[in-house]
Amino acid sequence: MQNLIKRLLFLLPVLIALPSICPAQLREVGTGVAGPVKAQHLSAELISDSGTINLGGRTRVALALTLEPGWHVYWVYAGDSGEAPEVQWSAPPGISMGPMQYAAPSRLPLGPLMDYGYEGTAVFPFDVTASSQVSPGVVGLKAHVRWLVCREICLPGRAYLGLNLNAVSEVSAETNKLIDAAVHAEPVNAPASVKIDATATRNMVTLSVVTGKQEASAEYYPLDDDSIRNAADQTTVPLVDGVKLTTERADISDTLPKELKGVLKLSGGRAYTFDVPVGAAVASTSRSGEPGFLFAIAIAFAGGIILNLMPCVFPVLFLKALALVGSAEESRARQHLHGAAYTVGILCSFWIIVGALLTLRSLGKQAGWGFQLQSPGFVVAMACLLFFMALSLAGMFDLGLTLTGAGDGLARKGGYTGSFFTGVLATVVATPCTAPLMGAAIGFALSQHALVTFVVFTALALGLALPYLVLTFVPGWANKLPRPGRWMETLKQLTSIPLFLTVVWLVWVYGHLTGSSAQDGIDHVARLLVGLVILAIAGWILGRWPARRLGYLAAGVVMAAALAVPLIKAHADRLQWQPYSSAALEEAQKAGKPVFVDFTAAWCLSCQVNEKAVLQDREVEQEFLRRHYVLLRADWTRYDPEITNELARVGRSGVPTYVIISGAGQTASHVLPELLTRGVVFDAIRQTGTETQGQTAVPIPTGKIGG
Repeated sequence: MQNLIKRLLFLLPVLIALPSICPAQLREVGTGVAGPVKAQHLSAELISDSGTINLGGRTRVALALTLEPGWHVYWVYAGDSGEAPEVQWSAPPGISMGPMQYAAPSRLPLGPLMDYGYEGTAVFPFDVTASSQVSPGVVGLKAHVRWLVCREICLPGRAYLGLNLNAVSEVSAETNKLIDAAVHAEPVNAPASVKIDATATRNMVTLSVVTGKQEASAEYYPLDDDSIRNAADQTTVPLVDGVKLTTERADISDTLPKELKGVLKLSGGRAYTFDVPVGAAVASTSRSGEPGFLFAIAIAFAGGIILNLMPCVFPVLFLKALALVGSAEESRARQHLHGAAYTVGILCSFWIIVGALLTLRSLGKQAGWGFQLQSPGFVVAMACLLFFMALSLAGMFDLGLTLTGAGDGLARKGGYTGSFFTGVLATVVATPCTAPLMGAAIGFALSQHALVTFVVFTALALGLALPYLVLTFVPGWANKLPRPGRWMETLKQLTSIPLFLTVVWLVWVYGHLTGSSAQDGIDHVARLLVGLVILAIAGWILGRWPARRLGYLAAGVVMAAALAVPLIKAHADRLQWQPYSSAALEEAQKAGKPVFVDFTAAWCLSCQVNEKAVLQDREVEQEFLRRHYVLLRADWTRYDPEITNELARVGRSGVPTYVIISGAGQTASHVLPELLTRGVVFDAIRQTGTETQGQTAVPIPTGKIGG
């Protein structure tokens, strides 16, 4: 969360400047003719080894970006911001292009962030292979190139570049020095003579590297956001036979990573790729009589007090203070009991958390404060609980009136049970927050034996309970509270704002927890937002019919539905769809197979309804499989000229559009209506061809087709 805020603050000037730079930065330069092309803050060119390619052999070409001083482009993993250059090739038949290759990058500080990339001249090689059937002569390569070039601001750019190679029968030994240097700087797999071990604690990652000689320097470049904090210093200690590198872990999770992978750059320009398991570093232990233990208790107690001011907890404390104002006429003894019950609720909750942490530790798991937030179900429950509380504080319904009407037994018990569970609630809503001083205290506690862990967490719990406990036990403080009035309602409504903001953050966390891909994360977030809307309906019911049994029953049913919606497992495609391209369509037609093309977009609601209700229907999928359909999905979420042209060809200008194209060598198309039903799809399938005979139905493989 802290890294996200830093990125947003840093990118704010860029967003403000966008209206003035967008027209220029998005202008495409170049015509596809060979030669360098000048763009904003760089020039782009395609270069080759010798300008020739051997028939049946291969050569090397490269994208060369020559940057103005102070500007940079990005590595395959850009770091805290940015993205790597992209190249889409267009080559004649018989010419195959290999993947883009990356030299080892450099660390490039950019404000509070750290980028990984290149300054000066950045060269990205590609292997080119020619089949023996290629005719001798000029072979024209064209490349559509996109990049992001940055200094204090970042500017996207793109160009259409060209390169001519002569296809010859002789083998040329000539090479290009720029390509040679880039290939020489590429990371290679660590050889057997290089040993890399990784260990981690809650806050740090250490790489121990043995190469057989002392290394003067080392830099670690991760391949994802989950390994390290990119902007943190990397401390190296030269060893007789290698080097030790230590840096800070990413603050995404308290769970130790199972593996560490990336690139290790050593002195002399050597760079190695590695993927090694992570071991838990042995933490130093302290006896309970040492100053470290007493200091941990003190800062845990102080951290618990400060935790009351966090946006998750403050509304709960505020509600208890309001209740204390409203019960000013109660006896001191009753107020003391309320404070004690609240404190016992917090203590019991913290002891349950400690028990869970110690149990996980005994099972060999690494866990820390807030480990519950690694569970999607807990995050959903927390988001719904805080959203429901925020609706009540904002004035949609009176939570106190609801609880009083729903549980007269609590009132007959003097409300002490309510105070106890308010302490439980304060602990539950505190788990997403970490106050200053808490991190050091909890880190120390979790590295010690069970008794020390228990004592430190108890000190944290007492700090959290202290403010309300003092109000109930010190008459002078309670008497200074203002008298009840309209200000209480206004202030109560204002306290809903931090809760709503906490819910926004929990929704963001949920998207990261549940998405194996960006699209999966978006789908899960959408279902959670639907659940929150349903929860708002439950709040409206409680506000419309307060303190009525039928209202409680209806609200309870609606609340159960709100919790169920985000947790229901989404239906996934049982058949695998290929991305649409003219090459994929031609390949299917050459094979004599019928094709179903789904022209869709993420912003098209009708498209999503048709896909979920009809195209993902089991019987429809079985019919596609039985008749050996090739399934192509033309995603028009972002503008794509190829998809736009194909829509125009079938007489449509928007989505949803569904087209069935018959088999080999035929161009007849059947365009389906925008609103699909199973019957519409079955009828269209029957009308556009007969079932293919003598073939075995197999799922269609995925993969990106063409350039």
